[in-house]
Amino acid sequence: MAEAILGSLDVIKKVRVSDDGISIAEEQLLKTRLPMEIDSGAAVENLATAEDWRKALSRVVPAVVVLRTTACRAFDTEPAGSGYATGFIVDKKRGIILTNRHVVKPGPIVAEAVFLNREEIPVHPLYRDPVHDFGFLHFDPGAVQFLEYEEIPFAPEAASVGLEIRVVGNDSGEKVSILSGTIARLDRDAPPYKRDGYNDFNTFYMQAASGTKGGSSGSPVIDCKGCAVALNAGSKTAGASAYFLPLERVVRALKFFQEDILESSLSKNSWQPVHIPRGTLQMTLMHKGFDETRRLGLKRETEQMVRQASPSTETGMLVVDSVVPGGPSHKLLEPGDVLVLVNGEIQDLHSITPNFFLEVSGGVVHPLSYQQARNFRFTCGLVYVADPGYMLSRAGVPKHAIIKKLAGEETSVLDDFIAVYSKLSRGARVPLEFLTYVDRHRSKSVLVTVDRHEWYAPPQLYVRDDSTGLWNVKPAISTTSAFSLSLFGSSNGEQQQLLSTYDNISTKEGSTVSVVNGVEKSCEGEATGSSGESVQASDAPIIESETKRRRVNNLLGGDGLANTDGTSDHFEHNIADNEVAEETVTIPASSASTAEHVIEPTLVMMEVHIPPSAMLDGVHAQHFFGTGVIVHHSQSLGLVAVDRNTVAISVSDVMLSFAAYPIEIPAEVVFLHPVHNFALVAYDPAALGSAGAAAVRAATLLSEPPLSRGDAVYLVGLNRSLQATSRKSVVTNPSVALNVGAADCPRYRAMNMEVIEVDTDFGHSFSGVLADELGRVQALWASFSTQVFCTL
Repeated sequence: MAEAILGSLDVIKKVRVSDDGISIAEEQLLKTRLPMEIDSGAAVENLATAEDWRKALSRVVPAVVVLRTTACRAFDTEPAGSGYATGFIVDKKRGIILTNRHVVKPGPIVAEAVFLNREEIPVHPLYRDPVHDFGFLHFDPGAVQFLEYEEIPFAPEAASVGLEIRVVGNDSGEKVSILSGTIARLDRDAPPYKRDGYNDFNTFYMQAASGTKGGSSGSPVIDCKGCAVALNAGSKTAGASAYFLPLERVVRALKFFQEDILESSLSKNSWQPVHIPRGTLQMTLMHKGFDETRRLGLKRETEQMVRQASPSTETGMLVVDSVVPGGPSHKLLEPGDVLVLVNGEIQDLHSITPNFFLEVSGGVVHPLSYQQARNFRFTCGLVYVADPGYMLSRAGVPKHAIIKKLAGEETSVLDDFIAVYSKLSRGARVPLEFLTYVDRHRSKSVLVTVDRHEWYAPPQLYVRDDSTGLWNVKPAISTTSAFSLSLFGSSNGEQQQLLSTYDNISTKEGSTVSVVNGVEKSCEGEATGSSGESVQASDAPIIESETKRRRVNNLLGGDGLANTDGTSDHFEHNIADNEVAEETVTIPASSASTAEHVIEPTLVMMEVHIPPSAMLDGVHAQHFFGTGVIVHHSQSLGLVAVDRNTVAISVSDVMLSFAAYPIEIPAEVVFLHPVHNFALVAYDPAALGSAGAAAVRAATLLSEPPLSRGDAVYLVGLNRSLQATSRKSVVTNPSVALNVGAADCPRYRAMNMEVIEVDTDFGHSFSGVLADELGRVQALWASFSTQVFCTL
């Protein structure tokens, strides 16, 4: 039976199947208080003629509307998205439309009703039932100017087995479809839709083979008199069965609105919120036959008493199917118990149905609803992730997760989560502990990086306003900054020496800087390849990309090359110095090449995340990996060169993992070449600490003399474990014209470039640099973004 009906019982007692018999007084009370049943009665002889149906449909069709809905945010059981459905007018004067709960949705929506004459009228949510699949929308009756229509009356008592019906609605997106059928059952269990989504329960459904499909949700099920006997709710995709919700609870809810809301207030799109009493015991009941209840332990005297108090058509009793942890029935009832009586301790169902949510970094977090608590067997009110958004998904927190801890502090309710989050600074990396319903007994821990760039608005709290059907927004956290930024602090004299590395790469287009064997290598959802043993502390210096770009641009035109100690000499002198230094390098006894040991401290593994809100310029994925080479490293600035298949756009969150030192730090994109396949990424050496800054160094770039046919080169790169690998090869053609085909969706592609061809195809499992035997970098082993076409 429905929870609303259970909630209306006042002086009733719960008895377990193992309890003693029931007294005469209790038996009399049970007879007078048994929940309402749908009386199927005798099958009504179908005497309706075609003319009767024509007249009925002529009145019904103008009152049926097509609903176009867009869920602006994921919330509770429903994801964000748009769709079509059906509704019908049940109160013409007040402008009330009845449809399904999964159409009205529990979260914020934008919707409009399309009438038969194609008039489009905005509608606003008026009510959505917490459990059962019905809800009301409101429209302004005065806005419909060119259509005559009448409301569709209810006749729930007319529903019976054998009743011929018509389902009128937007079936399969056809605007108006009229499907016929015959009611076959009145006592079907509520159909299960999704394990992790909305499901109706604790009520009977009707069933008929009317063959309804998508778009017909919310359609009226009418009889030959043009009265609605049920509400179409769902269907079986592999068959013709359709499932209808009985209207008794709909009639009850509508009466509350009609009694408490004036017609004039609704016409102004503002009304006094109406409270519809709803109770719950936080348990799911199933109707089982008497034979099965006896096997569960029901005594014969109890069965006889129930049979006497029930209609002659009664075939069974209610059995507990599941109990929500922490609810009124928890530890009192368990699956398999037969429900005989209920006491008056009923919980308010609306109190465990959330009407607000927190939006943080594009994600939606709110208290766990009764619907999902029942699905997942968790306690109501826990911190529930309806949509992970950017920050949480980047850390690996999935949809439907339950957040238990943030930054080491318990977050049992949403207020706790907001309080902890408000203490974090931008760019902070903190642990987060969560559970999932598929692995409910094992907690998982991840590192969450608080947004550094504010790709999204600051955390905001949305609260539903039941007087307008809209959601009001307010800041969830004080706008006062909880931290200060630490920017580059080098002197102007030192800054003037920094860009000759950048200038050397960006102006020497005649030199070969890439090879052609790379292909598109990264895709969304790819597992991370970072293996750093330590992470940046939450108070580590944060790099601002705009400041870095400005400082790099101010340094354009420099003609010196900065060494790792910040001093500057001419390029030729720098090469000579490095040649002398590298001759004294001691190579350990191993199979690794000299070039590998020299270049390894200059390599970094780059992980790039792109916010969904910034998928610009045809970017095809949100997650990329690639190897970069450090081209400048001083006390105040570090620069890494990398291909543009790893860094596609500047609107990115970049993390660097260094081969020479186990640490992962943030970086900023400061330059993207508009034509050629390379980019520059800047990092703050102070974030490495003194030990890390000493271990990391810049590579020696050797652009002269250019490579020639037959030259021996070494490919040195990093694998996902940050281990350097090297292979020897020979240049077969130093000036191959590059030809990258256009993709279906326009995006960056390298053009007007000559690349190096080598005799060994290294594949695209890793990238890096081409170097001579002394470890001087002669070219980038780059990956080029290209679309791979597959033929089936």
